[in-house]
Amino acid sequence: MAVFWKAKAGGLLLALSLTLMGWGAEGQGNGRGKKEVSGGATVYLGQNRDIWRPLIHTTVNLTEISSIRSSFQLRTYDPEGTVFYGDTKYGKDWFILSLKDGIPLLQISREDILVSVTGGPKLNDGKWHTLEVSNHGNFVILEVDGSNGLVVSLASKQMKEVISGELRLALGGILINTEKMIVQFVSQMDGCVRDGNWLNISIPWEAEVEELWPCYQDIKPGSFFPGSGFAIFNASVFPIEEDHGVKIELLGDLSQINGTILSIRAPGQELLFALVANNNTKEVTVIFSSDKSVRGEIFKRLVIIFRMDKVEVFSDENEYPSFQIPIKPESQPAYLTTWREGHIAIGGLLGEGEDNICSQFLTGCLEKILVQEKDLDLDLAVKHMSISSHSCPA
Repeated sequence: MAVFWKAKAGGLLLALSLTLMGWGAEGQGNGRGKKEVSGGATVYLGQNRDIWRPLIHTTVNLTEISSIRSSFQLRTYDPEGTVFYGDTKYGKDWFILSLKDGIPLLQISREDILVSVTGGPKLNDGKWHTLEVSNHGNFVILEVDGSNGLVVSLASKQMKEVISGELRLALGGILINTEKMIVQFVSQMDGCVRDGNWLNISIPWEAEVEELWPCYQDIKPGSFFPGSGFAIFNASVFPIEEDHGVKIELLGDLSQINGTILSIRAPGQELLFALVANNNTKEVTVIFSSDKSVRGEIFKRLVIIFRMDKVEVFSDENEYPSFQIPIKPESQPAYLTTWREGHIAIGGLLGEGEDNICSQFLTGCLEKILVQEKDLDLDLAVKHMSISSHSCPA
């Protein structure tokens, strides 16, 4: 367990803030243009919205709370992201529960004390885990599947018990400036929460989206593209190394996917590279500038290596490239400029303008995406739309 402290005075973060209330199965309006959801529903945390914006939230008077215990179930393959948030005094005192490297991370701010604690089992194994948050005297306890995951104690003579005012709760996002956090992390979580039991209070939550996305009944590791989503990275993040180039590896049944797997383009320039799958013809088309090569085999693995003087494409476990495209001297300046100033899109065909509008979207599951032999986390993209970054329907 790792613990970080910064304190002058403080006390136990209000345990009432550390136990959540519920959200819903069926939604209805509340007269303020917000959709209301009520307890026990299955909620997909990765739904499109501003990255730190909560998916659902609620506010309750502290005097209405009689229970100091809450529980829910979480399922994810995602190693990092926000699970829930709570505060009093409109963000002066707050807590955040998230995952970092798959392990629960709890951050608490109470008066002049800041605490960050991480520990417990890894939860990003794709299984449902029951989490329970409760208060016992000066101790806040997070249980995972019936066993203690984290125990936090904060006590001070200067602690003032808060028994009035409002408690704000949020799921999948936070309501404070991220600069206040002790440990920074990627907020977006490709995960689901269900079976919430919150403080014995049935007050509804408000959704920040018109319709909540469903969760898949069964999932497997991978990245799922529904035919309307993509992830864009700056190409400069992956510089071409003189000796090794840039190696991009794609794994999955490419005969079952359809659309643009990968495209590379600089604003105002012609398309540099695209990889397009057609599940009707079982063909994979590789486009490099004006050159095009269609391969009819059913691949499980494709490797593209961008070198200074050529582009090589390997299929399945072949030791030698299926084909290679030389980089002509007259085109090399534009080629290198694209890698310095361009973008790489996973799941869509990049357009001509600065806004990186994509088309010809990918439909299907990629089991793995690796760059330089390391897993590519789509949550780190500069633009991320309508994809499940770490899971596919099974």
